[in-house]
Amino acid sequence: MKANFLIIFCTVPDKETAQNIACHLVEEKKAACCNIIPAIKSVYFWENQLQQDEEQLLIIKTREDRFHSLQKRIMELHPYSIPEIIAIPIIHSNQEYLNWVNENVE
Repeated sequence: MKANFLIIFCTVPDKETAQNIACHLVEEKKAACCNIIPAIKSVYFWENQLQQDEEQLLIIKTREDRFHSLQKRIMELHPYSIPEIIAIPIIHSNQEYLNWVNENVE
């Protein structure tokens, strides 16, 4: 059976949270790689008020069959009551990279 691969976006409030979640996901083989983009500005409504926050963005690469386990782990580690966890399928990629992702996710 061919594995399906995902890119997952997850915003976090700070560097320490980003590092903690990324390390747990990779060490636990739920993700092959996590990129941390250190400075994004998020604008959104929360509790009926416009919010503008500096956040960090995790870009997580994994297999589709690991999504629920990975999502559960993020929920355990994340300080937000409703964290952003958005999965997008990888439609095209070089096969060598996908092989590497597959080898590094259990």
